Amino acid sequence: MDVFKTQGAFSWSELMTTDPTAAVAFYTKLFGWGVQDMDMGTGPYHVVKVGETSVAGIMGMPPGAAAMPPAWGCYVTVDNVDQTLARCSELGGKTLVPPMDVPGVGRMAVLQDPQGAVLSVMTYSM
Repeated sequence: MDVFKTQGAFSWSELMTTDPTAAVAFYTKLFGWGVQDMDMGTGPYHVVKVGETSVAGIMGMPPGAAAMPPAWGCYVTVDNVDQTLARCSELGGKTLVPPMDVPGVGRMAVLQDPQGAVLSVMTYSM
């Protein structure tokens, strides 16, 4: 199964934190992860690797998220982000971050289920 093409598959994990440098140092020592840094224009994005496989990312808190505590988040692959958000709304959920295009990656958004749990969805263009 290709998690980047399979509707409903968990495909990526991402840590947003106030101190990405300290987080990278901690997790690389804890798990033996490798890290490849990318410039995202808003600061570095640290791609976490297990061997040669990219499995997650670590980044600084985005603008407007200062009140949010550092946390790991998950991405689920969907065939169509916009349709998924419409269905989420029909089922009583909310859109927290509207759809946006991530150059070279795909289209993503963040939703919240009726109980308050938050999840990111992504349609990959890779």
